[in-house]
Amino acid sequence: MAYDRYVAICHPLHYTSIMNLQLCGLLVMLCWVLSLLHALIQNFMVLSLSFCTHLEIPHFSCELNQVVQLACSDSLISDLVRYFVTVLLGGGPLAGILYSYSKIVPSICTISSAQGRYKTFSTRASHLSIVFFFYGTGLGVYLSSGATHSPHSSATASVIHTVVTPMLNPFIYSLRNKDVNRALRRLFGRQ
Repeated sequence: MAYDRYVAICHPLHYTSIMNLQLCGLLVMLCWVLSLLHALIQNFMVLSLSFCTHLEIPHFSCELNQVVQLACSDSLISDLVRYFVTVLLGGGPLAGILYSYSKIVPSICTISSAQGRYKTFSTRASHLSIVFFFYGTGLGVYLSSGATHSPHSSATASVIHTVVTPMLNPFIYSLRNKDVNRALRRLFGRQ
């Protein structure tokens, strides 16, 4: 999405030739392959551990951190692989997003009309808010589980990360729609 927005804002006249069907398919395939490899790595790392019996995970979903913490065997290799993959798969996209925005912001500043700059900045701000909310709650889930052993705070952070963030994404983007704004004004104007 960050690359798509980078091309749309920084190279608008070349957008259709750059973001062709072949490139879009390649980007989707890359996401699928990386997700599959990530899931396989996680599963193989957990399968290599041994666990004691009668364990309970006090969590909203079966998070990898909680499963590894319950292992009876040494989980050093699993932890190292998990941290390496997290930095690679979490830091890589974040670096791409930050790089694309380092190119997008100067390009937006060159827009001559104030209304055009405002519209473009407000659209990008909604995207960045979702990105930072996703990364912030993700860090909260994975760092809090390593630092504290409070099941309630860990479960709360997990619910926010896995449920609230994906639900906010379409809501924030739909607020940009004029028809939705008019319907909300009529709805709240009556009450």
